[in-house]
Amino acid sequence: MDNREEVREFLTSRRAKITPDQAGMPTGPRRRVPGLRRSEVAALADMSVEYYAKLERGNLAGVSPAVLEALARALRLDDAERAHLLNLAQVADASDALTRPRRRRIKDQWTPHRSLQWTLDAVTAGPAFVRNGRMDILAANQLGRAFYADIHATPGNQANLARFNFLDPASRRFYPDWDLFADMAVAILRTEAGRNPHDKDLHDLVGELSTRSDEFRTRWGAHDVRHHGTGTKRFHHQAVGDLTLAFEGLEMAAEPGLTLTIYTAEPGSPSEEGLRLLASLAATQAADSASEPSTTS
Repeated sequence: MDNREEVREFLTSRRAKITPDQAGMPTGPRRRVPGLRRSEVAALADMSVEYYAKLERGNLAGVSPAVLEALARALRLDDAERAHLLNLAQVADASDALTRPRRRRIKDQWTPHRSLQWTLDAVTAGPAFVRNGRMDILAANQLGRAFYADIHATPGNQANLARFNFLDPASRRFYPDWDLFADMAVAILRTEAGRNPHDKDLHDLVGELSTRSDEFRTRWGAHDVRHHGTGTKRFHHQAVGDLTLAFEGLEMAAEPGLTLTIYTAEPGSPSEEGLRLLASLAATQAADSASEPSTTS
């Protein structure tokens, strides 16, 4: 898979973000670029300008781990950006294709194992769900389905968190910190594109969002990536109001490429009371649905 354009744009965008002052370089009166020059990155990475220019043209095939590490230091990459650079190099090299865990194709029909659904259903204190790198919600507990009622309410969302974020006006209410969620959604998709560039459905999603959302297109062009494993988020649920929830994202060893996310509230907080109310409403709705007579003949 030729990913030279992705490599070129990522390295160029990282170089542009570093000021000479940050790198300990003299500013000079004739600087015409917003960040570092290629020659300055080459000097910081202890490589020739010609070799760095080759890398920035997108040619990472066969590059050694030591060179990648020197490049990461010179560009001041954080942990997520370093991992993204390594993924881009692996795709360019393709030498470890047989040793990497097989990532499930996004378009494959996937049904959770019974034991996984039992595990999700056993989580009663907060929403729990499984998503893929394209941000499709693939499975959830009862509270998770109630929590994401807005997403499931619009068939066009196809239970996709990124599509909901950028194309559904309801996301502006559900996410009080909308810009933060938008940044995270794009960073997750960009990270997935670096790991799994062969995924046609991901390319189709990015194309759709780029065409229909200026907010997405601008963020996609920034080439920002991030790890998304733990933190705190604010929501406004239509049924129970404001919620401040902590989350943990767990990579599923048995299903490479899938992530189990669990939201919880601080004990004794209003958000914990809100989740209890939402769980009660969801249970009542489920009981009502189960008691309705069948309409099939």
